[in-house]
Amino acid sequence: MLSFKTSSSGGDSWFARLRGGLARTREQFGGRLAGLFGSARALDEAFYRDLETALITADVGVAASAHLLAALRSRARREGITDAARLKEALQAVLEELLAPIAVPLEVDAHRPFVILLAGVNGSGKTTSIGKLAHYFLSRGKSVLLAAGDTYRAAAREQLVTWGERNQVPVITQKSGDAAAVIFDAVNAAVARGIDVVLADTAGRLPTQLHLMEEIKKVKRVVAKALPGAPHEVLLVLDANTGQNAIAQLQAFDAALGVTGLILTKLDGTAKGGAIAAIAHLRSASARGVQPIPVRFIGVGEGLDDLRPFDAGEFVAALFG
Repeated sequence: MLSFKTSSSGGDSWFARLRGGLARTREQFGGRLAGLFGSARALDEAFYRDLETALITADVGVAASAHLLAALRSRARREGITDAARLKEALQAVLEELLAPIAVPLEVDAHRPFVILLAGVNGSGKTTSIGKLAHYFLSRGKSVLLAAGDTYRAAAREQLVTWGERNQVPVITQKSGDAAAVIFDAVNAAVARGIDVVLADTAGRLPTQLHLMEEIKKVKRVVAKALPGAPHEVLLVLDANTGQNAIAQLQAFDAALGVTGLILTKLDGTAKGGAIAAIAHLRSASARGVQPIPVRFIGVGEGLDDLRPFDAGEFVAALFG
């Protein structure tokens, strides 16, 4: 049975929840940096080597850590920074600069219905994210329809129906049939009913399960037949607990589907939130050229309001604060 939590309002602000949700990552990230920035060490090569090691062990990743260190060195030279306290502020600034290009909100007004296809590995939090996304769009005055495209697990269909009841939105489901047929019917129903947003669930799959990756490619093609130009967004749901493994998932799903946005879930349960820097540093090899794939939403708790658009400034402030 699903349990639902409604986040309190008033003094319990989103930033407070974000900061609380990032506690484990902040302990891992900040704990390793505290010894460096709290010392009176000279900002020499040994200092920067130790800083790079701290970033890598905080799950920022080798390539992203090298990028941050290069930007930090440049900023330190440009601004004449000679003490660790100011360098820490500079690190916050260069991290925010790295993350800013992926903090792109998802706009759904360009199409009606706006069809969002969600994908991810088993256990990433995909179906729960759909329920929270439905709440998010409803709170912004949009009508929503859910498509139960995970036809492998009866429990997944039941879970999505429960989310539909919770949000008081229709759910298109079939006890048998394939995912493409279910989502095809859902798109047609949304067109007929004048629905604003369609959230289409799919079965969890590993990138190594080639037959299932081919199936989800078929789902995308069938959606385009139901509504030319759809899906308008392909969201990949990534579990923050996977850390650097999220990069491999992203590359595989992007190659198969052309991922247009990400949802990073379970940040409140991991010390590996630094992996978001690696995601920001990754450049897609698809039609977007060298642009990074945006992180549309992050999840930091179990409450309906705990899935929110990603904001680079808020994230960095919560990570260091």
